[in-house]
Amino acid sequence: MAETFAVLGLFDHADALLAAIGKVKSQDLGGPARLEAYTPYPVHGLDRALGLRRSPLAGMVMVMGILGALFAMVMQYWMSAVDYPIVTGGKDPTSWQAFIPIMFELMVLFATFTAGLGMLLLLNRLPLFGHPVLGSRAIRSITRDRFALAVEAEGSGFDPRAAQAALEAAGAREIEWLPAPDTGPFLTAVTIQRSLAGIAAACVVAGVLTWGGVKLMPVLRPMVHMEDQPRLSAQQPSRFFPDGSGMRMPVPGTVARGYLPPPFKTPEQAAGLVNPLPRTREVLDRGRAEYQVRCAVCHGALGDGTPTLTAAYGAKPANLVAPNIRAYADGQIYGTIVLGKNAMPAYAADLPEDARWAVVHYVRALQRAQNAKDEDLP
Repeated sequence: MAETFAVLGLFDHADALLAAIGKVKSQDLGGPARLEAYTPYPVHGLDRALGLRRSPLAGMVMVMGILGALFAMVMQYWMSAVDYPIVTGGKDPTSWQAFIPIMFELMVLFATFTAGLGMLLLLNRLPLFGHPVLGSRAIRSITRDRFALAVEAEGSGFDPRAAQAALEAAGAREIEWLPAPDTGPFLTAVTIQRSLAGIAAACVVAGVLTWGGVKLMPVLRPMVHMEDQPRLSAQQPSRFFPDGSGMRMPVPGTVARGYLPPPFKTPEQAAGLVNPLPRTREVLDRGRAEYQVRCAVCHGALGDGTPTLTAAYGAKPANLVAPNIRAYADGQIYGTIVLGKNAMPAYAADLPEDARWAVVHYVRALQRAQNAKDEDLP
């Protein structure tokens, strides 16, 4: 009697099962017990009949799904708009419409993990290994077309005869007593050793079979169509194009990212441009660094046109602190950096826009230093 796990009764219809639950609840079962139902498909109203509370799983899934979508949006916003801004198809990096596919995927991922882990770890808990119902005679009928109601013991004092009488009075067709399962520890030393031995044996068998398959079929490679797909390596000729070259020139009018053509054709046309950078220490430090790398070799460290090159250079660099250069507008100096002048090459491809304006600020600082006024003295 003390080793009985539950008394199980079978019913032919779902309506009979629902009616039996109320009848069994009203009977004296001789001790603490609880009712559990086993059905081949979900039965509407069964949870209310058993007195089960409404599952919070749906709310948990909804909350975690919303958190997953928000997490995906914040993650993509940080990557695409803050950490490494990317303009795709001319759209603003903060365009949220492009984030929707990943938001949907992470919403489903968070919701799925919440549904599975929440059901196993929080609500239903992990299943009982070797559950008595799985080894019962009634399991074949339960998984087909019969409905079972089990009166399960909950502590000492449970009377299986009283439970059997209650089920019979409720109209059960068949009655079965289920013995209590072995409650010993599942992860014993023997179980762990057997599991490790089985894993090791499976690895050995898989390795031997793989080695034998490679030896028997050394030429047959899987998915060879993906390994030998048509492609062109750099500098490789091609018979597909009329000129026989595999490398193609960019489409006419192609502009590299960050190198839009200037809206002026001469430095004088750029005179109306205004320096957008503030005159700060950081900007001047950057301008000095760029000037020393690209400009000082010809114009001199002080900008006075004294190059560090020998007389073999031949050209005459401009004196940037001379009155005629000081009269230039900031935009004209900027245009000269972009387009070049005389022997000076264009630096549009070497200096980004903000670096050019930083150099303009530094040139102004050199001019002020070489032509200081009395009021500049502290």
